[in-house]
Amino acid sequence: MLERIGNCRIVEEIASGGMAVVYRAVQEPLGRTVAIKALKTSAAAEENVVTRFEREAKSLANLQHENIIHVYDFHHERGAMFIVMEYVQGIDLYDLLEKCGRLPYDVAAVLAMQVARALDYVHYRGIVHRDIKPANIMIARTGGTKVMDFGIARDTSFGDLTEAGTGIGTPAYMSPEQVLGDKLDARSDIFSLGVVLYQMVTGKKPFVEDEKKSAMHKIRLEKHESARTVNPDVPRELTNIIDRCLEKQPRDRWRSAQHMVMALERFLAKHVEMNHHARLVLFLKSQGVITELEAEQYLNPAALGAGGGALQQPNLQARNMVRAGAVAHGVALGVLLMFLGLIHVAPLGATPRTRTITEAKKHPATIRIDARPWARVFVDGKPAGTTPFARPLDTFDGPHLVRFEHDWYQPIEKQIDIGANDTAATVMIDFEKQGTLAPGKHKPAPEEQP
Repeated sequence: MLERIGNCRIVEEIASGGMAVVYRAVQEPLGRTVAIKALKTSAAAEENVVTRFEREAKSLANLQHENIIHVYDFHHERGAMFIVMEYVQGIDLYDLLEKCGRLPYDVAAVLAMQVARALDYVHYRGIVHRDIKPANIMIARTGGTKVMDFGIARDTSFGDLTEAGTGIGTPAYMSPEQVLGDKLDARSDIFSLGVVLYQMVTGKKPFVEDEKKSAMHKIRLEKHESARTVNPDVPRELTNIIDRCLEKQPRDRWRSAQHMVMALERFLAKHVEMNHHARLVLFLKSQGVITELEAEQYLNPAALGAGGGALQQPNLQARNMVRAGAVAHGVALGVLLMFLGLIHVAPLGATPRTRTITEAKKHPATIRIDARPWARVFVDGKPAGTTPFARPLDTFDGPHLVRFEHDWYQPIEKQIDIGANDTAATVMIDFEKQGTLAPGKHKPAPEEQP
């Protein structure tokens, strides 16, 4: 086994496939644990494989999204090539399904939504993954999801290495057009994600080879059995989302991964009342992937002391009881002070009492915000960041003013009002259709847009 690659010290081999080997290593100047993907010597003899490996590194290096593996460096030394990337401690979806058969439908929906967010991000940048499958979906111990292995992705920044009429990918997860070797777009990845989501909730793939017909034949010509028929616990709304992913004709599927994300968000708003990462952590704990102590550490980061993690705390339960007591004491003191204040203010007919009661009635809500091509966003006058956002913004019900700013256009403001019975709102703007160019500016060319 190799001992060093660049400034990284190899610790152990963690995976091996037909084309590459993956090592766990330590990037010594930073003390950071990384994963190193090394192209095998046998594969390096094929020019097409080498080109794909280099393109994978370049494509991933330009992607920064919480649901996509990050690339840190690329080395070409001693006649070999290495990609230094983020190390994710967790379990891939393939191994998780092997362990538990199928997943609770809410857990499956959370995972699918996170993958769909990653796909929406790469599709907007002209990349089609072409190999979405359980083995390429990593679930972190902290509850996040990462899409991996862009080795056969099609990036419009480069020429296509796949000849027309050639199917490339993993057969059971291919779209009908992928089986035929047709030119693919983003909707092919949506079909593959539909296959993965079906497998998560039923424990089986929708198109399985038998003695008479191959899986690829069934993908092209046969209707899949409803997920709800295989597993009656799957809600009809989620079944409908899956069915739309698995339409034979691309035009009949979700128009984009963004639309699939929105559908899954609506579904999850009704079925998951906790933080989505927390739901995944609890499921990983129930399957023995992480320990109860680890789950407590991930779910309650505030419990960590300055000296380290939960493993260094000899009596975590006692600390939690003390903290709960302190919170209760603080709440009681706050209520007492509020009443004392009201006693003094009431004779003057002042309004703080009404304002306090109104604030107490606020309900948590979220706002999903998107802008094309991008925008700096301000909510109620406060900066919220630059689109695209990885997840909806947390807020409360009531009126909100959302302001979009772009360097080439006049700002756009949208007023929304989230009702007390609503949990989410969506604001989407397109500067090219709705905006007005700023004085002295021209419509930005594609290469001028981030």
